[in-house]
Amino acid sequence: KLNTDVDTIQHCVEGLTYLLTESSKLMISELDFQDSIHVLGFSDELNTLLLQLYLDSRKELRSVLSELAPKLPSYHSLEWRLDVQLASRSLRQQIKPTVTIKLHLNQNEDQTAQVLQTDPSTLLHLIQQLEQALGEMKTNHCRRIVRNMK
Repeated sequence: KLNTDVDTIQHCVEGLTYLLTESSKLMISELDFQDSIHVLGFSDELNTLLLQLYLDSRKELRSVLSELAPKLPSYHSLEWRLDVQLASRSLRQQIKPTVTIKLHLNQNEDQTAQVLQTDPSTLLHLIQQLEQALGEMKTNHCRRIVRNMK
């Protein structure tokens, strides 16, 4: 009916879908949406129709996107134990420490437990990496990214 190639129509639908989902994800304002579509070179009438479509479907798109988001496990509790092997039959004097961690997680109202075992030096390295990641979350760049993800 449109006398247009199938690939062209498919690309147009994919582009429109991408525009609406990303705009809904970021919850951009009407003015920002208008600025975004103005650079595409459409007519004013089409820009108004796209804006109305965005405003009408924004909440529904956000609810669908939140349902499609993966449900990640959340922290419940942690148990830990330090074991030290002082000697063995072949080595009379050795110190071999081991840290055992039992991590309890909640996922979809089900509780699971993961048992992890490591040596103290690896655990210290992991702590340093996590502290570094927390420090990076305080930078303006990361705050901007997190704010746009909500």
